[in-house]
Amino acid sequence: MNASLVARAQKLGELHATHRPLVLPTVWDAWSARTAVAAGFGALTIGSHPLADSRGAEDHEGQPFAEVVEAVRRIVDAVDVPVSVDLEAGYGQSPADLIAGLLEAGGVGLNVEDTVHSEGGRVRTTQEHADYIAGLRTAAEAAGVPVWINGRTDLFLHAEEAAAVADEAIARMQALVQAGANSVYPVKIQDNDELITAVVKAVPVPVNCTAHPVRHDLARFAGLGVGRITYGPLLQAALTEAMTGMIRPWNA
Repeated sequence: MNASLVARAQKLGELHATHRPLVLPTVWDAWSARTAVAAGFGALTIGSHPLADSRGAEDHEGQPFAEVVEAVRRIVDAVDVPVSVDLEAGYGQSPADLIAGLLEAGGVGLNVEDTVHSEGGRVRTTQEHADYIAGLRTAAEAAGVPVWINGRTDLFLHAEEAAAVADEAIARMQALVQAGANSVYPVKIQDNDELITAVVKAVPVPVNCTAHPVRHDLARFAGLGVGRITYGPLLQAALTEAMTGMIRPWNA
């Protein structure tokens, strides 16, 4: 395997160990990636939603996997830092094929979620999602690259009340860690201090929270023990608001 991939993967792991929280700006093209690196960030993540928006496609696996791989390769080639990639629920790929595509594009980390968009948006069972994560870990080890696996669950996203699914979600994240996830990503807990604290206490790996780059506060997340922060679609949304405000007065 390419030594540079191994080195980047090792670097991504080191950054998670030495930064609490590690902030990975969510980017979607070469420009946003280069901008984030110029601002001093040592690693990045590519978001599926902003990537799709930048390409005129739909989120929720609205692009063929081969097109995602090619788009990711262009972004990775534009910077010299480790890049993780949001690969949704896996684009219908086997774990081995998903890892192969990630490494082909130069990525060394990935998110994988339990909402299967290609199957009507159903949610994987805990065992099914853990088995998929385990398959990713096995494939990464076979490739010789210590890929950082961020195990995402959408249980809070789909629930009307967070408390109703909290125990199930925590048990699911614990199962993902046992299956080989390096971090866990319970979507839609970023504004609930009590829930963040409960998740952080329940798992021995970094907990990923989504953050808005303007409306949220880094110190608060650090104080709650959050280990990793990404922006999801919120950085692109914030830039959309800013751009609209700048150019609207010119629409005479």
